[in-house]
Amino acid sequence: MFSIIQAAGWPIWPLILCSIAALAIIIERFMSLRAARIAPPTLLDEVITLTRSGLPAPDVVDKLHDSSVLGTVLAAGIRAAATDARGDEAQLRNAFENAGRLAAHRLERYLSLLGTIASAAPLLGLLGTVVGMIEIFGAQSPTTGSNPEQLAHGISVALYNTAFGLIVAIPALVTWRHFRSLVDGYVLQMEQAAERLLPHLLPRGRR
Repeated sequence: MFSIIQAAGWPIWPLILCSIAALAIIIERFMSLRAARIAPPTLLDEVITLTRSGLPAPDVVDKLHDSSVLGTVLAAGIRAAATDARGDEAQLRNAFENAGRLAAHRLERYLSLLGTIASAAPLLGLLGTVVGMIEIFGAQSPTTGSNPEQLAHGISVALYNTAFGLIVAIPALVTWRHFRSLVDGYVLQMEQAAERLLPHLLPRGRR
C-alpha cells in the first residue's frame, strides 16, 4: 500500500484525508441513525396511552425527551400543551414544527460534508491525473528524447489518482444517498407521529 501511495505522488494525500473523513462520517451516521435511537416503533403508542388520562408528569416528559429524537419532538408538544391550558391547536402545531426542524437538522449532521467529499473526490483524482500528464509531457525533451523513468512515474500518478478518486467518491455518494433517504423517512415519520398525538393533547382529547 505504501508503495502505491509513493507511486501516486503528492496529489493522493488529499484523497487519503477525504477517505478517512468519509469513513468516519459513514460509521458515525450508521450508529446515530439507527431506528432505536431515532424513532422506536412502540414509542408513539405508549405516549398516546399516557396522554389519554391526562398530561404526563414533568419527570416523565423529561425521560421522553431524552429517549430518542422522536421523543424530543413529542415532548415539545406535551410541554406546549401543559403551558397552554386552553389547548390552542395553532400553538401546539408550532411547537411540533419547531422541534421537528431542530430534529431534522440533528439528523442531517455531517451529511453535507459527506456529499461534498463525494463531489470533490473525482475532482481531486482529476487533479492528480493532470499532474501525472504534466510529468509525462515534462519527460519529453527535444534533445535527449523521452525519459522512461519519468514517463512511467507520470503514468502511475495519473492512473492511481484517477482510480483512488473513484474509490473514495463511489462509496461516499452511495452512502450519502442512503442517509438522505433515511433522514427523509424519519422526518416524515415524525410529522405523522405529531399529527397522531396532536388530538390527544387538546382538552377534548384528554377527557
